[in-house]
Amino acid sequence: MASSVTEPRPSDSSPMAGEAAGPGETTPPGKQRKGLSERNRPLWLLIPGGLLMTIVILIPLAMGIWMSLIDLDQYTLRQWVSAEFIGIQNYIEAAVSSDLLRSIWLSVSFAVISTVVTIPLGVAAAVVTQNAYRGRAVVRSIFLIPYVLPSFVVASVWRTMLQPDGIVNVTLTNMGMDGGLWLNGPNAYWTLVWVEIWAAWPFIYLLALSGLQAVDHEVHEASALDGALWWNKLRYVIFPYLKGPVSLAFLLATLNHINNFTLPYVLFGAPAPSDVNVLPILVYVTSFQSFRFGLSAAMAVVSLVLIAIPLFIYLRAVRLDVHEGGKK
Repeated sequence: MASSVTEPRPSDSSPMAGEAAGPGETTPPGKQRKGLSERNRPLWLLIPGGLLMTIVILIPLAMGIWMSLIDLDQYTLRQWVSAEFIGIQNYIEAAVSSDLLRSIWLSVSFAVISTVVTIPLGVAAAVVTQNAYRGRAVVRSIFLIPYVLPSFVVASVWRTMLQPDGIVNVTLTNMGMDGGLWLNGPNAYWTLVWVEIWAAWPFIYLLALSGLQAVDHEVHEASALDGALWWNKLRYVIFPYLKGPVSLAFLLATLNHINNFTLPYVLFGAPAPSDVNVLPILVYVTSFQSFRFGLSAAMAVVSLVLIAIPLFIYLRAVRLDVHEGGKK
């Protein structure tokens, strides 16, 4: 006699039924709505950040671009909404102005020289203070003094010391050398570079030191057991760990040097000598001393494009690194 007992079929109400459903099977509407909600949840979380970015960045940026396209000065400032639209005339005037081209050159050269000098200084200081020795904490504290001082304090102190009868010239005179003028004339540019390097290199030092802290102690021990020389250890063990922090430091330092307004403004005043009339000072003088707000807005947009260049290079380099890491 054949048995009438049938084997139990998998229940459709099983919790895993939806997950095990094949391509031809339908998903219940409730689960579809839940799935869509879960997929859209990250977009909803971006709304507060997007609103904040719109208020803080995009709206001022749009207003700045609009100001660069209108004839806005002290006479039309109260009715700036109805100021005459002149298109790219402000950009043309800024482009043919020798002051803007000279300021761009000064800002770029100032940023490049300051960055090229501060990065080796910061990395060398980080390497020197990485290993423990007696008095290392004191050395680290001394290295950080320029970093903790506000920019206007740094500029004020150096402005006082670099006066014709300041401590720098007095010291040089006692050593039998002629000091001369440091805040005016051809020495002014190198004075700005020197003070910026003095104030900025601890930032590179901090980033490089954080990169060195990421080096595993076992790596140091392995290189020591292998008998690696100091230079080889520096080249093949330490520098690869510093690639990321130094790249970020290069970007941030370059942007900070180009945007630095406080240091040249306090050190030299406004209008600054022609040798240190960097882009932020030129935009400030055009806005609040010449009252050419439209022209200064056009200069600010040009400076924004200038600042975007190192940022694009950095993002491109990071993207290439990611792709190379994925291939590995």
